[in-house]
Amino acid sequence: MKLRKGIAVTTTEYGGVLLDEKDGSYWQLNDTSTIVVEALAEGHPPETAVERILAAFDVERAEAESDVAELTRQLVEAKILRP
Repeated sequence: MKLRKGIAVTTTEYGGVLLDEKDGSYWQLNDTSTIVVEALAEGHPPETAVERILAAFDVERAEAESDVAELTRQLVEAKILRP
């Protein structure tokens, strides 16, 4: 999976932001979503994002896997992430 061309990721003190450089639209990300997007942008599989979430937060694996799968689905649906 890869972010499509023209999508920039920036971290902030509150999480992160995805910017579509083509039309100027942007999406605010919380800390967990930022971890997922950064892992995917680096070319890692969703499982890497799950592992990073487990290392950063006190959360059950099943919840982390579900959250990563849902965010990944939303990003593909929004044409931000290419399968």
